Formats: sequence, C-alpha cells, structure tokens
Amino acid sequence: MRKEREFTKWVACWGNATSITDRKECTYAKNLTLRYPIRMCFDGNRLRFRFSNLTGTESVHIEYACVARQIADYQPLAITFGGKECFSIPAGEEVTSDEVEISVQAGETLDVSFYLSDFTQMNAGTLITGPLSKGKFAYGDYARQKELPIALTRSTNWFYFLNTIDVLTEEKNHALICYGDSITAQSWPDYLSLRAWEEGCRDVSIIRRAVSGTRILRQYDCITYQAYGLKGATRFPIEMNVAGAGAVIIQHGINDIIHPVGVEVNPFRPWSDMPTVEDLCRGVEQIYVRPAREKGWQVWSGTLLPIEGWRTYNQDRESMRVAFNAWLRQSELFDGCVDFDKAVCHPAHPQAFAEGYDSGDHLHPSEKAYKAMAEAVPVSLLK
Repeated sequence: MRKEREFTKWVACWGNATSITDRKECTYAKNLTLRYPIRMCFDGNRLRFRFSNLTGTESVHIEYACVARQIADYQPLAITFGGKECFSIPAGEEVTSDEVEISVQAGETLDVSFYLSDFTQMNAGTLITGPLSKGKFAYGDYARQKELPIALTRSTNWFYFLNTIDVLTEEKNHALICYGDSITAQSWPDYLSLRAWEEGCRDVSIIRRAVSGTRILRQYDCITYQAYGLKGATRFPIEMNVAGAGAVIIQHGINDIIHPVGVEVNPFRPWSDMPTVEDLCRGVEQIYVRPAREKGWQVWSGTLLPIEGWRTYNQDRESMRVAFNAWLRQSELFDGCVDFDKAVCHPAHPQAFAEGYDSGDHLHPSEKAYKAMAEAVPVSLLK
C-alpha cells in the first residue's frame, strides 16, 4: 500500500521584493481588481500569503482577497487575516494571512486576486518581467469571477502588495533566492524556474528578490528615482524572510558603478556616490554574506554583465566591473560563482554582449541572453 505523503514543511513557492513604485501623476487607485496568476512548483495542502506595504506612507485597505485554481470549476477561497476577509496593511509593515486549506499540485496555476474598494495609495510594489510574471488589473469588483471583463481589463507587470506565498509541502523541498536589481527583476529567474521543472529538479522553488535601479551602498530619496529602491543594508534583512530557503545567488552592484555622473550633470547623482572596488567587496561581505551565513545558507556570487555602449560607460567603470568580477569569481567567501558575465559576453570582445544577447540599451540582456543566464546556474543549486 502506497504511503500517503506528509506535508510538514512551510516553503516559499513564489516571491518578489517590495519597493517604492514609480512616482507618477496618479498615485491612488479606487474600485480596482488586481489578479496575479501564480504557477505552483510543489504539491501541498495549505497556503499562506504575505502582503507588503513596506514602502507605503499610508495604511492600505484591501476589501477582500481570494485564491482559485485555474480549472473549469472555478471556486475562489477567501484569504483571511484573523478570520476576517477585509484587512489593512499599516504603512511600512507586512502582514501574513491565516492558513488557507487548499490542495495544490506542482505545475498548476492559481489566481490570486484582491479588490481595492476605496482610494488606495499604490506606493508598494515591484516591476518584474518574464514568462511566469504576468498580472492583470480590472476596473470594478471582479476578483471572485473566473473571467475579468475584457473591455475593463489590462495586463500589468507591476506586482502590488502581494509579496510572498508559502505552501505547506514535503520536507525535501526548498527555496533558492535570486537577489539583485533590474537584471534579476527581469526574466532569468523565470527561465530558471522553467529549466528546473524541465530537467526534473522538482524540489526547488525560485524566489525573486529584485528591484530595478537598486544599489548595494546607496539609495535615492527623491521622487525622480524613488522607484530605484532601498539600499542593500535596508533591503536584505527584510527580503531574506523566505521560508525553507537554503541558498541565495547575489547578482548586484552594477548600478553602484554606472550611476554617479556628477551634480553638474544630474543633481541626484554626485561623484561622492562612486564607490571603490574595495567598498563594493566589503559591502557584499558585510551586508549580504555574513547575514546569510548566520542563517546557515549557501551564498553564491553572480558576476556583473557587460556594459560597453551604455550611456555612462567609460574605461574606469569597465575596470571596476572587471576587478569586482574577478573578486566575485575568486573570493573564498562564496560557495561558488555563477558566471553570468561569461555566459553572455562576446567571446572575442568580453566588455560587450555576444551577438543577439543585447536588449539594445547595452545594459540589459535580451530574452535569449536571459535564457543563457538561467542555463549558467549549476544544477547542484537546483537539487
């Protein structure tokens, strides 16, 4: 007789960072439904949901939230907080739901939907892209409906408030964190999730903790660049709250190198923000490696990608990138290095992307290159 599997361990099965959203003319929403399809990577029998208003300056009220399997018999289940369907997230805080009893299977997709009835400050969210990262919003109260009205619905890559989903699953399952900036906020973690599934590595979830524009050592406090997020020392302790995590890949630092241009060019980007390579190495050790080690995690470095042709590119910045990458490859602080740079650079001209691997701005990779980045992750990290 086959032994019934035991679900005894909470593991994060989906997650993003939460940052300050891009400051636009309109910062409030009302009478809005948000829906995020989430692909399950594990079997399990309970879920819990973390909602974040980490960067908000006002309390956020959610009228109700629900989760439903994408099947013909669409039956949304309420996501409750202290037994209540309506809940508020205080400014600067995160809240975790009650456990939701639901049988989930690896490979299926769930809809997580919630409704904002009154004026809501949309100041906490993250812009992400990739084949598994596609949301929708609709004007009106439609969160419990299987189909959103086509004439009132649009797609979005902004993920507001929903921060992490944990599943009660088998003891063998674990989470791998991908930490970084816009490079990681874009597609390679999604392709890594798909690769793990296709190669039969079914015991790992890929949890993305990435915010475009972020730096290790600095942050912006002006509305022009607020969406570039919090500095590493502020982000890392919060974003490493990941159930069942055992390892983290850190691919961070290029913005520290390319942002400073002098106040005569940009008043928010003084030359005093320019670090040395030693500053970057020390920052990675103190801000990232030591806290991760205290959790008992493996820590893998990720090299910085080519930047030749980027608008602030020069030889000094290139020399910093090369020296920092050499340290990331060789330092005994890490359990290993994922050499993303080698995976996407031109073999005969390594300061630039290989043909077909440049998105066009000479900083961000193409989709083809993001797939190559996912392939560069050692299979040992997925098992």
